[in-house]
Amino acid sequence: MASTPVPIPGPRNIEWVGDADTGYLRLLDQTRLPNEVVYLDCRDVQTVWDAIKRLSVRGAPAIGVAAAFGCVIGAQQGAFDKAAEHLATSRPTAVNLFWAIDRMKCVTPSTPEKLLDEAIAIHAEDAEMCQRIGEHALGLIKQLIPEPPTPNPKSPLTFLTHCNAGALATGGIGTATSPMYLAHQRGQPVRVFADETRPLLQGARLTAFELGAGGLNVTLICDGMAGQVLREGKVDVVITGADRIADNGDAANKIGTYPLAVLADYHNVPFLVAAPSSTFDLSAPDGGAIPIEQRAAEEITEGFGTRTAPQDVQTYSPAFDVTPAKLITAIITERGVIRPVDAEHVRSIVGPEK
Repeated sequence: MASTPVPIPGPRNIEWVGDADTGYLRLLDQTRLPNEVVYLDCRDVQTVWDAIKRLSVRGAPAIGVAAAFGCVIGAQQGAFDKAAEHLATSRPTAVNLFWAIDRMKCVTPSTPEKLLDEAIAIHAEDAEMCQRIGEHALGLIKQLIPEPPTPNPKSPLTFLTHCNAGALATGGIGTATSPMYLAHQRGQPVRVFADETRPLLQGARLTAFELGAGGLNVTLICDGMAGQVLREGKVDVVITGADRIADNGDAANKIGTYPLAVLADYHNVPFLVAAPSSTFDLSAPDGGAIPIEQRAAEEITEGFGTRTAPQDVQTYSPAFDVTPAKLITAIITERGVIRPVDAEHVRSIVGPEK
């Protein structure tokens, strides 16, 4: 029996406004959160490209959805092929971007009407996948965390997460956040520790914002505090999203995820990755084949407009790191749970054809 869908908390991140021929893409500008709720109306392909590049829209599934709608705008202007090619250059790591564009390329004829139907389908399917990921995740968590001899119904299920793999990053209730929202909907007390996620503070600005809007108990911590929180036994499960997962299960996610996985392993806390099948890149044999985006130095030295480093300091700013499959307890997809995490079990769930 299908579960009751969880309402998407907070403001919608992606919306198509109008018809296929004259409509446009409306995006929540996530760079302005949590202090301002501002929308960008994208009426040309370059505006969509810019929104993806500067992280106004971010999160692997949401990037794919936005690019699909961007292809519709390209078709409106009689330049679908050029639009698809250009959008693919916006960000290199999130494979959902390329998956969505490739799917749009298969639409024939490539008219705005046909393409809009496909983009809307991609958006709706992502929302459904988030719900299914949450169901699979909750089932797994119940297996991983045994009940104490005298269960306390008021004792919260406690998560630790990094970056934002929530409603703001997807077309639905998120990937990593989906079991949180489902558990909350069903009356299970939930507590979430959210890493702030340096240098762009997606955990502080976005995850804390949307979980609070959804009525969940969220506690914000600095990235460097995660080890202490784990050592104190405050966390039942660590769960993150992913931007690209290789054939062997190595998973690229926001920088800082890999050390969190190491800490979870040391403290014997399950480390879960939640991602739809569209996030898998089976052409990449392992994490070494995943391209890692490098970001501007200013994101470290003068984030949000305030200089915090010497003028002449050198920087190194990878946006993502790769967590080895051996550190991942399980990967949860809309198709089921991959456990143990290795090439055989990855392919049994999501491959070779996605």
